[in-house]
Amino acid sequence: MNVSVMQENLARGLGIVSRAVSSRATLPVLANVLLKTDNNGLKLTATNLEIGINCWVPGKLEGEGEITVPAKLLTDLVASLPNQRIDLQLSTKDRTLKVTCGGSRSSIKGIDADEFPVVAAIGDAPATSVDSRALREALGEVVFAAATDESRPILTGVLTKLAGDRMTLAAADNYRIAVRNLTVTQPVGAETSIVVPGRSYAELMRILPDAEQQIDITITPNKSQVLFHVEGIDLVSRLIEGQFPNYEPVIPTAHSSRAVVDREAFLAGARRASIFARDSANIVKVEVAGDGSSEVSITAHAADVGDNSDVLEASVEGQATTIAFNARYLIDVLSNLGADEAALELSGPLAPGVIRGIGKDDYVHVIMPVRTAS
Repeated sequence: MNVSVMQENLARGLGIVSRAVSSRATLPVLANVLLKTDNNGLKLTATNLEIGINCWVPGKLEGEGEITVPAKLLTDLVASLPNQRIDLQLSTKDRTLKVTCGGSRSSIKGIDADEFPVVAAIGDAPATSVDSRALREALGEVVFAAATDESRPILTGVLTKLAGDRMTLAAADNYRIAVRNLTVTQPVGAETSIVVPGRSYAELMRILPDAEQQIDITITPNKSQVLFHVEGIDLVSRLIEGQFPNYEPVIPTAHSSRAVVDREAFLAGARRASIFARDSANIVKVEVAGDGSSEVSITAHAADVGDNSDVLEASVEGQATTIAFNARYLIDVLSNLGADEAALELSGPLAPGVIRGIGKDDYVHVIMPVRTAS
């Protein structure tokens, strides 16, 4: 292998695939990145066996070959080099990659590419395509709600349903549900449901370009893997087996009180209350005044610390209601909601609360209340 690439292109490619490098590799080769000449350039690949990322770096080829080298070592080295041409030359005899840039010369010992797990592109035609920017925004409003507790693996994933021209993303743990709908640019034939690990979607969000590009979504026939392809980048993820809980009956269809509040003000109040709630099981109370008023208050009280109260301007409809939430769940949704105003819909102190974005009919978030002594 003898290939020349620009430092900024190689650094960008390594930054992308490094997201898939195993941090606690049981196999030494999983801490490596695979370098392989491909399609008039250099193909970089990394995997942690749950996700794999391919990234193509444009370059000039003078010889073919492949090798795996420690990902962190190569990434740190390339980042330290000037923005000039980098020459990569593989010595197959001693499995050494020689890196030359200007007056800098380095040699990195590698592991044979044969020992690297296969991260193959999925050959079937894409199931659908969707705008990259729209998908990234939608994932940002849903992924945080997936469970992190591995005791119920299915809840660590995000249900992804494709039907007609609609894509539905849903995540839930035992205390909240987030559901987002978006329109795909390529309608699907048969309705399909898969569960993608939340961690995989989190990594996809980081590598998706903030531009109007199409991302192709391909699912293997046995529904064991999904591939997301955007120009120059593949992300392949395993899928979670099992039946995702039927969340739809849990989403309230009516409410007895509704308050529309400025999202930033609501978020700021929740954050201040959470400072005091740390010593009281992270509980904050939200009080919606009844018809005729224009206030919502958010309070927290810790017996040995003190208390905090914020009164927010709001547009209120319906009955007066007081409800308690875990502060973290309230902050999570308000931090990620893509709207200037948030609507809080309640049906009493023990019924699930619903948060929607004003002007966003495609999103709903449900938070379970916390029982309190008073």
